[in-house]
Amino acid sequence: MSARGLLIAAPRSGSGKTTITLGLQRALTQRGLTVRGLKCGPDYIDPAFHAAATGAPSANLDSYAMPDALLAQIAREATEGADLVVAEGSMGLFDAVPGPEGHTGASADIAALTSWPVVLVIDVSGAAQSVAAVALGCKVYDPRIRIAGVILNKVASARHERLVRQGMERIGLPVLGALPREASLILPERHLGLVQAGETADLHARLDALAQAVAAAVDLDAVIAAAGETKLVAAASDGPPPLPAPGRKIAIARDAAFSFVYPHVEAGWRAAGAEIIPFSPLRDEAPPEDCDACWLPGGYPELHAGTIAAAGRFLDGLRRFAEARPVHGECGGYMVLGSSLTDADGSAHAMAGLLSVETSFAKRKMNLGYRRAVLQADGPLGPAGTALTGHEFHYASIVAQGEDPPFAVVTDPHGSAPAPAGSRRGHVTGSFFHAIATAGAP
Repeated sequence: MSARGLLIAAPRSGSGKTTITLGLQRALTQRGLTVRGLKCGPDYIDPAFHAAATGAPSANLDSYAMPDALLAQIAREATEGADLVVAEGSMGLFDAVPGPEGHTGASADIAALTSWPVVLVIDVSGAAQSVAAVALGCKVYDPRIRIAGVILNKVASARHERLVRQGMERIGLPVLGALPREASLILPERHLGLVQAGETADLHARLDALAQAVAAAVDLDAVIAAAGETKLVAAASDGPPPLPAPGRKIAIARDAAFSFVYPHVEAGWRAAGAEIIPFSPLRDEAPPEDCDACWLPGGYPELHAGTIAAAGRFLDGLRRFAEARPVHGECGGYMVLGSSLTDADGSAHAMAGLLSVETSFAKRKMNLGYRRAVLQADGPLGPAGTALTGHEFHYASIVAQGEDPPFAVVTDPHGSAPAPAGSRRGHVTGSFFHAIATAGAP
């Protein structure tokens, strides 16, 4: 029997979704339930926190970048052998990009796909009964979904809570809990979001503190009762992996500088029979010689540029590997494949030089959004003409593109003109584009 589920969402970003989601996941796990987490949208960091909170794998559900069958497969796998799925939304519940209904990237799409009720987290600071008007708007805005209740966050006082509850009573939405303002509930952040789970000091102590705070302020029995039966709109598919495996034995960089890999991508490669062998550039390890492809994920190389530049065994081994076998870099991995990387202090560090691009973290500009990429040559992600869906999220800038031809031509959902992106040379490819799945027809 598949698990019941619910989606923790909010009217806007910054409402406290992640901390409350983690607190709920941990508290329910401590009750003896088998809990699985999922994250809406293109987020690498939160699923690792879900996994730490629950002791079980987490994954992403992205209604813009993933086809229905893949979405259903990921959701179905999460419900197998679990008691409860506690999924986390992204941004505001209805925030989306242009696209067909159900394929806009909105968290509401995922609630509709799975039939999971929504628990709305609302930051009530600076308002009282007016909060109910916001909740009512969420309740009636999209008839595909159902709001099961609300959790109030950043409540100032008992009187404040009473006033907010009065508004909720008027619109008929149950209040499942109310958390006071508490700075200690905030997890550490950096420029791409939360500091990664593996780097967060005293992570399990922090998660236990979140669980204790949530359990004290939220009616966990009511949350469990609010969960709904999983009823997938689309049929799950056990077909080809979301992305083609770049090799049968894939060397993948994995450490504090290289960590942004979607769980569903690695799972798809393994299901297709590929073996994944991690290595650490920060420990000056070269890609293993017995592998037939190398993948450099995104992450935070800009914070470790000096260490990477001094990692002679890694850089020399990577260059040897690239002489005859495919090497691909996404975002941070692309920066390391380039000629140089300038750090936040303005110091330039020599990188692998396998591509001619030069990047800088000193010249920062946020680049964020979904992309559709069409490959310009045969490579590890498919033959020329293959279309991929994915996204970009980086602050680094290209200061010199160099002479390499582009890896892909990209567009965005907002009607942007096709533009060249990334670089390719010999067996080496890379771009700031994070691939999520092979795309269907335009």
